[in-house]
Amino acid sequence: MNILREEITQILQVHCSRSLLNKTNATRWLLLIKILFLLLPICATAQDTIVTFTPSMANKKGYIALGHMNGWIFKKGNNASWASNNIDYSDWQKLMPANFTEKLADSDGKLEGWLRLKFTLDTSFGDTLLEMLPYTWAATDVYVDGRLMYNFGNSGANGKPFQEYNPTDKFPVRFALETGKVHLLAIHFVDFRSSLPPFRLKSADQFTFNYFVLITLPRFEDYYLKEYTSNQISRTVWLIINITLCLLFWVLAFQNRDEKNLRAIALTSTFFTLTIYCDQSGVPVISYAYFAFLRLVWAMLLPVSFIFSLLLMIRIFKRKINTALKISLWAIGLCGIAQAFFPLVLIFIISLALFLSIYYISVSWKSLKGAQWAVQVGILLLMSFGLALVTTALVAPDANYSVFLWIFTGVSLSFPLSLLVYVAMRFKEIIGEVSDHAKQVVRLSEEKREQALNQQKILQEEVNRQTIELRTSLENLQSTQAQLIQSEKMASLGELTAGIAHEIQNPLNFVNNFSEVNRELITEMNNEMERGNFDEAKAISKDIQENEEKIISHGKRADGIVKGMLMHSRTSTGQKELTDINALADEYLRLSYHGLRAKDKSFNAKFETHFDNTIGKINIVPQDLGRVLLNLVNNAFYAVSEKKQQLDAAYQPTVSVSTKKLKDGVEIKVKDNGNGIPQKVMNKIFQPFFTTKPTGAGTGLGLSLSYDIIKAHGGEIKVQTHDNEGAEFIIHLPA
Repeated sequence: MNILREEITQILQVHCSRSLLNKTNATRWLLLIKILFLLLPICATAQDTIVTFTPSMANKKGYIALGHMNGWIFKKGNNASWASNNIDYSDWQKLMPANFTEKLADSDGKLEGWLRLKFTLDTSFGDTLLEMLPYTWAATDVYVDGRLMYNFGNSGANGKPFQEYNPTDKFPVRFALETGKVHLLAIHFVDFRSSLPPFRLKSADQFTFNYFVLITLPRFEDYYLKEYTSNQISRTVWLIINITLCLLFWVLAFQNRDEKNLRAIALTSTFFTLTIYCDQSGVPVISYAYFAFLRLVWAMLLPVSFIFSLLLMIRIFKRKINTALKISLWAIGLCGIAQAFFPLVLIFIISLALFLSIYYISVSWKSLKGAQWAVQVGILLLMSFGLALVTTALVAPDANYSVFLWIFTGVSLSFPLSLLVYVAMRFKEIIGEVSDHAKQVVRLSEEKREQALNQQKILQEEVNRQTIELRTSLENLQSTQAQLIQSEKMASLGELTAGIAHEIQNPLNFVNNFSEVNRELITEMNNEMERGNFDEAKAISKDIQENEEKIISHGKRADGIVKGMLMHSRTSTGQKELTDINALADEYLRLSYHGLRAKDKSFNAKFETHFDNTIGKINIVPQDLGRVLLNLVNNAFYAVSEKKQQLDAAYQPTVSVSTKKLKDGVEIKVKDNGNGIPQKVMNKIFQPFFTTKPTGAGTGLGLSLSYDIIKAHGGEIKVQTHDNEGAEFIIHLPA
């Protein structure tokens, strides 16, 4: 370059000196041609191209993309001196970043090189604050006028390990330079070929090298933040709606397994939702590997979504799956795999899916009805929004981002919402079908109504007669029920009375016996006094006095028994009293035993008591709880008596009553060693009128009334039994 400049200078000096001597036009033109000829190599050198940035070069989003601008020169390798102005760049090549391909990478897939661009900022920028934003996965070192300004990632030039740059969700950095002056932008970058298909350079995979470097204006950050926020909110809304619909469809599919279309809808909705999620345009990218994985999954899910959508449409439209359709679906699936390696195959997939959709819509148009139209409209809306998206991207790529979001919203929600409408309409149709079936049944009933009218009078008379019989039966039943309850009460009263009589009989016998003895002793004493034998008379009077004390003692005993029985047998007031539960249980055990003995002199049984003396008095209704104990003990004695009649003398009938103090109350157990209660009737024993006794031997109300009394006390009664081993009733009363 310097040699050329010197040659041009010499030529100019020579020709200028000659022109002073001979000022002809021919000489002047010849001089101009030679100068231009010598200047051609210099003009053809890219580094001498100076790009002038002006505010008008920025798009409406507020950035200038440098990746596709002329003026860049490129050289592979790395040399820190390449950042300076004064270097020999004759072996550099003119190559803008937008034209980078994976062919430039070495055998290991690495591309390392330098880019240089001379530029100037137009003075019209004034005091405008400019910023720089790299949109590349490559690690870059940015130099301006030979000075390192920024490191994006780590290229390894500083001796540290390589670290790729993550350009997603990054804001620009300051780029303050003097306007009107030529500056040199030198970029050292290191990029790698992707290990996942389509095996392109990482920076060419997501953003392309068109956006290798952006120069941004102040309005860019506001636009970028608004765009980012709108994108995240929109994607969140799309995902929430699709996930909600997907879950709803699966719930409906499990709840209505006979409706097989619901399962197909749920599967289609699932793949559609996963496809939307794996669309990496809105997913926060953690790393390039995550981005490439999502893109690969998306490439696989998209044709699957197309296949399931087509099968669902064909199923709902009630069309047959022919050989041509099977081949087409297989083609979409195989091309979906190929798309991961050759992205342009996506055009064929979309075209084939679009053709099949249009075909089945056209052949099914006239036969569609009801809910099928919802799917029809959803498919048409999906195709319309898809075409609108492609058209907008081709015709107006710089359109307001909100336009793209609205179109994406249509693509993401039109089909799933149409499936929701289909499901709602389908359920309405099912209800309508049920209603039509019901109307048909009503019509058939109406046809037979005339026949029914002929028999109506007869039936009415029969109904009236049966109604009278039912009323009579009900009255008899109520009367019988009342009699049974009264019989149960009287039976209990009779048993209680027999027990009381037996208890009173013992002291009365003593009173009667000692009274007769005293009468004889008085006669004898009078005789002795007449004889003057006063010592013998005194001895007799002393015997009379002792007998009188015994008479008084047994009389008081009888009086106590009567008062106690009157207290426990009187009508219950429902008022709880502090009662000695041990004394109450012992008293009713003995009353029950003596009552049964009064009825059957041959009856004999052993009874035991195991009382916890730490219980003290508890708050109960003694009359009611006495009835419960009496009923349970009577049943226990009845059970052992029955078993005694069946077995020989080796069997010892035994009934035991025990009490125990618990943390939360008191436990009362009534146990016998009779035949027990069959397991098949265990759930019925507390039901009214249910009894295991022979007809006429019991009303079946005893345990039912006992159950109600214990529940009224806030307690619990249960039974444990084993066949031929007796039964044990357990009462739990709260403290």
